[in-house]
Amino acid sequence: MRTKAFGAMAMGMWELADAVWQETELLLWKPPTAWFSLNAFSTSGGLRNWYVNSGHPTRRTTGGFDTFDLTVGLVVDADLRGWQWKDEDEYAHVRRLGTVTDTDTEHQAVNAARDQVLAMLAERCGPFADAAAWSAWRWNRAWPAPRLPRPAKAAPGGCSGRRLNQR
Repeated sequence: MRTKAFGAMAMGMWELADAVWQETELLLWKPPTAWFSLNAFSTSGGLRNWYVNSGHPTRRTTGGFDTFDLTVGLVVDADLRGWQWKDEDEYAHVRRLGTVTDTDTEHQAVNAARDQVLAMLAERCGPFADAAAWSAWRWNRAWPAPRLPRPAKAAPGGCSGRRLNQR
């Protein structure tokens, strides 16, 4: 199913849909210019794992924030002792499809982000410097759920016909 979705995305056939996050709590660290985000996934039993997701730098838009998932990720054990790359086959597939448009430039940025994350992990810097504190963080159920403003109604040929990787 995911492979079919990549083909549809490459042809510019996608649309936004409301969804509800389930199963875990997510604490996400995303420097605006970084080609990755660092996610801490927790369950009622505590931190399940860290996940580094490759993606375009974040752009602020009228409807919120836009980024683009580049599929390859790094799964890191909760205790930071072990890790493994995930979905490298999907990353190769989206590159073949042309979904990653500036292939050399973007591929180099992804590789540089991989090196940066592995260095942060090895040196225990960035969010990994306070991994115990971040591991203990929990969403306070008394807080209201965050809500982004609803984007204005799209003009004909709007979001559902636009390619994801336009700049």
